[in-house]
Amino acid sequence: MRVVVLGSGVIGVSTAWWLSRAGHDVTVIDRRSGPAQETSFANGGQISVSYAEPWASPGAPLKLLRWMMRDDAPMVFRPRLDARQWAWGLQFLRECLPGRFEPNLRAMVRLSEYSRSTLRAMRSELGLEYDQVQRGILHFYRDAAAFEASQRGGGIMRDLGIDRRVVSPDEVVALEPALGPHRASIVGGDFTPDDESGDVHKFTLALADHCARAGVAFQYDTQVTRLIPEGGQIRAVETIGADGSFGTREADAFVVAMGVGSPALVKPLGLRVPVYPAKGYSLTLPVRPGALAPTVSLSDSSHKLVMSRFGDRFRLAGTAELSGYSRALDARRCASMLDYARTLFPDAFNVEDVRYWSGLRPTTPSNVPLIGRTRIANLYLNTGHGTLGWTMGAGSGRALADLLSGRRPEPEFPFLGL
Repeated sequence: MRVVVLGSGVIGVSTAWWLSRAGHDVTVIDRRSGPAQETSFANGGQISVSYAEPWASPGAPLKLLRWMMRDDAPMVFRPRLDARQWAWGLQFLRECLPGRFEPNLRAMVRLSEYSRSTLRAMRSELGLEYDQVQRGILHFYRDAAAFEASQRGGGIMRDLGIDRRVVSPDEVVALEPALGPHRASIVGGDFTPDDESGDVHKFTLALADHCARAGVAFQYDTQVTRLIPEGGQIRAVETIGADGSFGTREADAFVVAMGVGSPALVKPLGLRVPVYPAKGYSLTLPVRPGALAPTVSLSDSSHKLVMSRFGDRFRLAGTAELSGYSRALDARRCASMLDYARTLFPDAFNVEDVRYWSGLRPTTPSNVPLIGRTRIANLYLNTGHGTLGWTMGAGSGRALADLLSGRRPEPEFPFLGL
């Protein structure tokens, strides 16, 4: 079939790769000048199967209320005159009901496991290089109550067969010696040896190159304006090119993988997609030669920050602002993150060369992404991965290609249209 994929982040490019492998004629359309230039550009770098947990839980509403008055809160809801935000918030509260947490977690873990194994197979077959590090993820805690609370999710993970080990403060420092100066404040940790990290931007660029060599066509600098329905299906997509001219692209099937832009595109068709942006921040710092800087990917529970090492670069990322569609950098958040990096690892980085970034993560109220066929027979969604787009990307693309090709995907997951 002729398939058009809308979006060239890690989700869209992974989808295009697996569709091409299944024998389809694939075109990818994106408004930017190349792949992975928005949400897939500078995230935290973790492929964190063992921490694929929903934000929505029975205790989440109270936490959000406490955090609303803090500018440095790890997750904050800033009310706006936006019906989409309030609708998303109400659905989020529903997902916080006690019976919802575990089913959502199980779905997220199953897809994440499948995606990680898919990624490893792709890496081996294609020889992909993206500053990958396979040394696990170390989650450290500096609050005893938070450490104790984390064990509920950890217990469920272990019941699902995930190797998520509880480690002592001394074991935390043994795994990552760069945390040694902070040993006295660490109360414990979790270590997941099967998790890994890497630069999602580099990965997506490399995979897009393989796609192009396999015959996938990429149409960049092209704004998607609408989907054109006809006879109960989608006949074509309407676009505006870099020169301002309108065009259309017909196909047999269409995949919407446009992140936070997906709901607006399909809304005129009567489709309601509960995806809202969760704005995240990152900073990237050069590592000084010979400095005591981390080599294991880290997560700090108290600040909800993640850290990864990409060769001679250090990436710190986190926060989730439910505050609209602006990517404007908040100077206070940027300064707070830089202070954190300098305090945790003094003299490890060339801080004068810091690079800041923000991205809009497409987030569903349950944190379970939307993958599969809509009620319009030839229109598919692959969006809503939130903070786990890198963790779930390769597997989501493969699963969508299976669904479009008439096959049932391997992982146990609530795919749309099944």
